[in-house]
Amino acid sequence: MVLVGGTIGVAAAIGLGRLAGSLLFGLSGHDPLVVALSVVALVLVALAAGYIPARRASRVDPMTALRYE
Repeated sequence: MVLVGGTIGVAAAIGLGRLAGSLLFGLSGHDPLVVALSVVALVLVALAAGYIPARRASRVDPMTALRYE
């Protein structure tokens, strides 16, 4: 989901970057460094959002989880 959303987001950012070019100081609307840093930040947040619940779930005893319901 991150790859699909990232691809759509990067394409939209490049397309809409020209419109927002007047609001950016010292940057173009499609600066590769800014786009790359945004993608890296998004991937790190997505990994953390998946890792934290998975780590918590892996600490639960399977029999306890099955008996809970």
